[in-house]
Amino acid sequence: MPVIALTQEMGSLAKDVAERVAQIAGLAIMRNEVVDNVAERMHLPPSLIRRVREGKAGLVERFTTDKQQFALYTEEEVLHQAERGNVILRGWGATRVLHAVPHVLRVRVTRSFDSRVKWVMDDLETDNRASAEAEVRRSDNAHAARMHTTYGVTWGDPLLYDLVINTDRVTVEGAAQTILSLAAQPEFQETPQSRAKLAGLALAAKVRAALKANASTQHTDVQIDASEGRVVLSGIVVNEKEKVEAERIASTVAGVGSVDNQLHLMVISRKFTYAKT
Repeated sequence: MPVIALTQEMGSLAKDVAERVAQIAGLAIMRNEVVDNVAERMHLPPSLIRRVREGKAGLVERFTTDKQQFALYTEEEVLHQAERGNVILRGWGATRVLHAVPHVLRVRVTRSFDSRVKWVMDDLETDNRASAEAEVRRSDNAHAARMHTTYGVTWGDPLLYDLVINTDRVTVEGAAQTILSLAAQPEFQETPQSRAKLAGLALAAKVRAALKANASTQHTDVQIDASEGRVVLSGIVVNEKEKVEAERIASTVAGVGSVDNQLHLMVISRKFTYAKT
């Protein structure tokens, strides 16, 4: 079941490439599902989620939107969609979220700045080049900031991808055929081990999101590892109550068979009580 993670870069023709790959291989394209599901989880309108991720949100919207919650729910949804297989995941940091899964092909589709500006001008039917340039830069800056803040990586770093395609040089058809050719290679075939890796990441993301969604553990920041239904919690918490609550909530997540609670209590917690509210 192929899983292809594709970048979303304004004016790069990535959307056209994704649609052609999907058409040839019979794959689904995931994008709006993330908007709708994350918006529902956060009890926010989908339009606000779109503005936040595209860098168009206003000052008040940016400061009142829980960025950590946004990132956790997005990661959970991307991993869920990847588990379903036969899908192209375009944008949403999928190339980074899925970097540890061997059978996922990570692709960046890019193009020169001038070509991307021209695409925006044609798309908006405008001859205002300055406005089009500003729109491309705004989009690029939003993507770069989100990848750096959320994942600590530099957006555009070629080592984040298995394949980089320049659509100034390669046609949409050529790009689609190249992607499918690489996806058919042995190193990108799903194996029991790679499937288990993806399942473990997905389960850990579900537990992390569940902790964030619960009032008693919304500030709990611990390491979560999962494999074959077994979840390991490790790190430091303020008190015994937080330790017990983290285990309790983790155990209620669908797919969790057992919880190994390796959490330790903060010895000098009285000096740091301000950190937990």
